Amino acid sequence: MPKHDLFSIGEVAQMFHLSVGSLRHYEKAGLLKPEYISPESGYRYYSTRQFEVLTTIRFLRILDMPLEQIRDFLNNREISKMQHMLQNQKEAILQKKKELELMERKIDQQLVLIEDAIHSDLGRISVKHILEKRVAWLKNTVSPKSYFDLETSIRQLENGQNGAGIWLGKIGVGIALSRLKEHAFSTYDMVFLTLDFDEPYTGTTEIWPACDCACLRFCGSHKDAPRQYELLLNWIKENRMVPYGFSRETTLIDDGITSDPDRFVTEIQIPVHPIQE
Repeated sequence: MPKHDLFSIGEVAQMFHLSVGSLRHYEKAGLLKPEYISPESGYRYYSTRQFEVLTTIRFLRILDMPLEQIRDFLNNREISKMQHMLQNQKEAILQKKKELELMERKIDQQLVLIEDAIHSDLGRISVKHILEKRVAWLKNTVSPKSYFDLETSIRQLENGQNGAGIWLGKIGVGIALSRLKEHAFSTYDMVFLTLDFDEPYTGTTEIWPACDCACLRFCGSHKDAPRQYELLLNWIKENRMVPYGFSRETTLIDDGITSDPDRFVTEIQIPVHPIQE
């Protein structure tokens, strides 16, 4: 082929908005061999008949098609094969889209949680109606001083979840009702993970029904909670209510978000109902 009908690797890279490195990578992967390689200089040249192949490669790469599949197709080009490849890639993209949408929702939830925690009315006790929750939980006795002391339990809840994504504010601990009544707050009887209702999880889950809870947010973490339980239970008694379920305690802002202990925020919720006269 006459030299004037050839294009240098730099010219081809510029025409197709690629780097020279990408073209060399395609050559090494067996996708696109240069039309001519100068024996003296080693310079690579391409002809127009290779442009359509390069267009196909770029199209399939934009679809995130693996190079191995592209090479296999180029070595055996058939309409049905292209259809099959595109259908498979579409299904993979739809699955990835679902995963990205779930991640976007997790990010939005985390931003809302942090913003809400930042503006907490610390030390104020009130009764809130807590919506039903889907949870996975372990009956583990733990005495956490910080979020990181829960790591062993978190790993158990994550086991086999294929990247379930445990986020701050979704892991909590609880004290059984019997020990709340005894004012025994040094250890916890359970560790739980709050899940979205449509969030994939291969382990056992259950629905905690909606309930009214006496709630208190305070500056600190789990190690600071015993004093807050005393305040909360005294308030419940003074307001002629009784606890009827285990506590739910979560760190909304802790070591995982900030190194400043003065900005830690933890919330305790205890299900309550009025004393029947």
